[in-house]
Amino acid sequence: MGADIAGAARAISLELYQRGAALAAERGIIIADTKFELGLVDGELIVCDEVLTPDSSRFWPADEWRVGATPPSFDKQPVRDYLDGLDWDKQPPPPALPDEVVESSSARYIEAYERITQRSFADWPGAGTGS
Repeated sequence: MGADIAGAARAISLELYQRGAALAAERGIIIADTKFELGLVDGELIVCDEVLTPDSSRFWPADEWRVGATPPSFDKQPVRDYLDGLDWDKQPPPPALPDEVVESSSARYIEAYERITQRSFADWPGAGTGS
């Protein structure tokens, strides 16, 4: 990719993380880790996917963080834990998820949304549509 593109990717990633982490910290959330997907479009380096969501990041409640311990997180860990406990070869199609796994993951995502945006998820136009 070359030093110029690598440097630009680094700068974009750090800027996105720093801005997101500062906003999240104001709302009591630590962004413990994340990833960004970047690509070239017409020679310009751009962000190509969702940014700083529970799918690409690990959010921790700041008031529950302790040195040496992993606090609960607002991410898809219930899905990971369920799938890791199965005898599944990780090939499509994936097994169906039990309702409690879906509900637990959904609740985590909704809490993260509400904490970060300071808005009720119920007020989001897509809430309750299944999408």
